[in-house]
Amino acid sequence: MSDNFTVAATPQAHAADIEFFVRRGMTKGYQLLSLLTPPVYAVFALTRYGRSHLSVNRILRATWVGGSADLGIVGGGAFEYARSAYSNPDKVRARRLHATYDTSSIRADDHSTIGGILFAVITPALFWKRASSINLILGGAGIGSAVGLLAHYGRTVTGDPAPTVQVPEIPPVTPH
Repeated sequence: MSDNFTVAATPQAHAADIEFFVRRGMTKGYQLLSLLTPPVYAVFALTRYGRSHLSVNRILRATWVGGSADLGIVGGGAFEYARSAYSNPDKVRARRLHATYDTSSIRADDHSTIGGILFAVITPALFWKRASSINLILGGAGIGSAVGLLAHYGRTVTGDPAPTVQVPEIPPVTPH
C-alpha cells in the first residue's frame, strides 16, 4: 500500500490538480458570464439597433452563447490551465486543498446548478412561443445559473454566510 504523501508528489497528482482547477475555472466562467451577458447584450442591442431588435429569443441566445462558447467556459478553463500548469505543484496542491474546503464557493456552485436546472424547465414553459426551443432551454439554464449565483450572494449579504471549515494542515512533500 502506498503512502498518501508519496502519491501527492507524483506528476499524476499534479495533473489531477490541474484538471480540478480547469473544471472549476470553466464552472466559474460560465456562472460569471451568464450573469453579465444578458444586461450587457441588452444595453448593446438597445444602443446599437434600437428597441425593435431586442427580443426574448435574442437575449436567451446571447445568454447561453456568452456563457458557454465565448469567454465563459473556454476562457475560464484556459485561464485556470495557464495558471495551474505552470505553477509550483506544491502551491497548486495547497490551492486545491483550500478550494476543496471553501464552503462559500461550493454553496455558490450549488445555488447556480439548482437555478440552472429550474430555469431550464421554467423558461420554456413561460416563453414557448417567443423563442426557439434550444434557446429556451440553454438560455433558461444560463439565466437560472445567474439567478442562483445572485441568490447565493443575497444570502451572504443578508446575514446567512456559508459556514467556514478548518482546512487541515498537510506537511510539504519531499520526493524520495
